[in-house]
Amino acid sequence: MWTAELSCIIILFGVSADGGGWEPLGQPYFDNSTKREATAAVGQPAYLHCRVRNLADRAVSWIRKRDLHILTVGVHTYSSDARFAALHADGSDEWTLRVSPAQPRDSGAYECQVSTEPKISLSFRLTVVVSKAEILSGPELFVRAGSDINLTCVAKYAPDPPSFIYWYRGDQVVNYAQRGGISVETEQRTRTSRLLIARAAPHDSGNYTCAPSSSESASVIVHVLSGERPAAMQSSGSSPPGLNRAILGLATATTVSSPRLWLVLALPAITTQVTTITLLVAIALISPALDLINYVVNQGLNSR
Repeated sequence: MWTAELSCIIILFGVSADGGGWEPLGQPYFDNSTKREATAAVGQPAYLHCRVRNLADRAVSWIRKRDLHILTVGVHTYSSDARFAALHADGSDEWTLRVSPAQPRDSGAYECQVSTEPKISLSFRLTVVVSKAEILSGPELFVRAGSDINLTCVAKYAPDPPSFIYWYRGDQVVNYAQRGGISVETEQRTRTSRLLIARAAPHDSGNYTCAPSSSESASVIVHVLSGERPAAMQSSGSSPPGLNRAILGLATATTVSSPRLWLVLALPAITTQVTTITLLVAIALISPALDLINYVVNQGLNSR
């Protein structure tokens, strides 16, 4: 008895459990399994996918929420910005908003709206990022002649793996046939590329650039030095090159008898506990006192 009555209710009111919820038969409803957040890189196409079931003769519109501007209705574009377009295949439940090429100003909320009475809508969010390459060694690298140049490049904020990553030296693609010992390993999944130049020589010095297919490029200046390098430059990643030059300049400008030089010469031994920048500030602050002590000591020696 109860089964018969329930069947009558279902037939009378016409409900369906399709799509994970009970919906009136014949009434449009959204398939909530679609992804509602999308990320795209600047200059690349961006897509927002809206799936509507039981659409019948209703229309699907895309609206930009920040200004309530109607971008598309059906497959027709109602914007003077030709970058916006609606994509739909006959017989499909999917209505896609395409923004190509995407720009940072396109980031924000969008609404997929169906012309029922009252209207139903579903919100989506688009994030447009600037994809940039980064060389992990920093902007400048010092390498001893005979050792290896090892450069690692990462395409940051790239929504999809780059189709390729090229390495340049100056304005020329790195020539693997120029000499042996040059290799490149690219991992699309991690968006990473590694350039290895074995047994570097001074003529390998130059400006090296990593250029992913869909990201801004990054460059590093490589110096291959013959002979011994100054202690402050032994580790290319330990401190910025400009700071290394400042340390060397400070040491060069100081006489051997000055206590200030003792601190400079002691920098490599104590930088594990205190940063080089902190030490330089400390040297600047205590220099007058050190000069006074030096003066008193010299006066005492001269009076003997």
